[in-house]
Amino acid sequence: QVQLVESGGGLVQPGGSLRLSCAASGFIFSSYAMSWYRQASGKERELVAVIGSSGSTTNYANFVKGRFTISRDNTKFMVYLQMNSLKPEDTAVYYCKLPGLTTPLRRDYWGQGTPVTVSS
Repeated sequence: QVQLVESGGGLVQPGGSLRLSCAASGFIFSSYAMSWYRQASGKERELVAVIGSSGSTTNYANFVKGRFTISRDNTKFMVYLQMNSLKPEDTAVYYCKLPGLTTPLRRDYWGQGTPVTVSS
């Protein structure tokens, strides 16, 4: 079955960096786009970044452009989110998502999330 397992979250000071990882299994990883979302306390979940199946196309939310980089390794079934110049407003639980609703998978899949806290 499809599994997405995030890791790499933690406490970091403003201006610092973190790299989140998402380990995928149970589907043909190289055939699907992948994305990162985040949800801050009391707020709705929001899209952070998307990467195409080959890794050649990426899109970012305006609030992370120039600071975050999404990447993937199709040989290791991994998706990454490199987060630089972190701000307190980046504090949230970060989720890896397989957007499978419009594909033969017929549904989206989510990981359990990894918390990121940006604070001094």
